[in-house]
Amino acid sequence: MSDLVIGVLALQGDVREHLVALAAAGAVARPVRRPEELAGVDGLVLPGGESTTISKLAVLFGLMEPLRARVRTGLPVYGTCAGMILLADKILDPRSGQETVGGIDMIVRRNAFGRQNESFEAAVDVGGVEGGPVHGVFIRAPWVESVGAGAEVIAEHDGHIVAVRQGNALATAFHPELTGDHRVHGLFADMARGYRTAGSL
Repeated sequence: MSDLVIGVLALQGDVREHLVALAAAGAVARPVRRPEELAGVDGLVLPGGESTTISKLAVLFGLMEPLRARVRTGLPVYGTCAGMILLADKILDPRSGQETVGGIDMIVRRNAFGRQNESFEAAVDVGGVEGGPVHGVFIRAPWVESVGAGAEVIAEHDGHIVAVRQGNALATAFHPELTGDHRVHGLFADMARGYRTAGSL
């Protein structure tokens, strides 16, 4: 079987760090900026950054509708921080013109943990990740206000939901790509492998 290819939406945000983490998790990692590049991946990461900017650039680059279509048909997708916001079916406090890709039945609050100078790090137990807590880096991080019946809460911090999975979609409020611990990316790579294997049967 050919190599597992996972893309990183490379419009804005911490793209390079995700490319490194995905490679460490055993995937071929590629930046995705155009619809034709999206068509060639087995999974996609939506990185941290500025969710409104990423949303507007995705529309501008003609990626928003293809993204939505592929997520609806089961493409494994993983969003961190701003990427979590993009995967939410609803944002509590959207900026003007902000759109989401959707895919996870959750309501997200932007910048819920505070501004840049209130960023912090914490140990987080993540369901499906073995070997003890993950070191979570929270930078202007969102949290999940609530989830629907189809979404599974897989991590909480200080009473707030910070990681959710629904089918082939995974989202964390924190940034595992900044820590050198690639277990969450490994979990996502396994999700993408399972999707590709099922599609080849």
